[in-house]
Amino acid sequence: MKVLNLQCAQSHGFEGWFGSEEDYQSQRARGLVACPLCGDDQVTKLPSAPRLNLGATEPVQPAISCAASVEEPLMAAKAATPHAAANGVTQQMQAALLNAVKHVLANTEDVGTQFADEARKIHYGEAQDRSIRGQATREEAESLRDEGIEVMSLPLPDSLKGPLQ
Repeated sequence: MKVLNLQCAQSHGFEGWFGSEEDYQSQRARGLVACPLCGDDQVTKLPSAPRLNLGATEPVQPAISCAASVEEPLMAAKAATPHAAANGVTQQMQAALLNAVKHVLANTEDVGTQFADEARKIHYGEAQDRSIRGQATREEAESLRDEGIEVMSLPLPDSLKGPLQ
């Protein structure tokens, strides 16, 4: 199993699991590797260190030495660099966005392309008041806002549009 750190053209970082390097290349060539956040298929592989499973033995604890006591603050300082902190914030934001989208999907009714019509019916009391989601053109959304109907666009990653394996 190969676990790769990937990034799309919009700089969204994510992890991909593949059977082998050939499996990754094959899926990428067929357009099957895409960002789970925005659906972009312009994905690049980021450098990462390999992890080797050499058995179920306990890791050997190094003896405490001067080098170890100096190395710990250096590692902590490296982790606290602005780039590392920004990367952590970006990952938290991506996770929060995905969680928000999942919440919307779980707690709304999909009315598809009839979104604008159904939103108007609910607003004017012609249909049961409930939370809905669907597709609307930019013009339909602006028209709804002009009528005092609050709507918002929420990008739905392709990975959340159907069932996961």
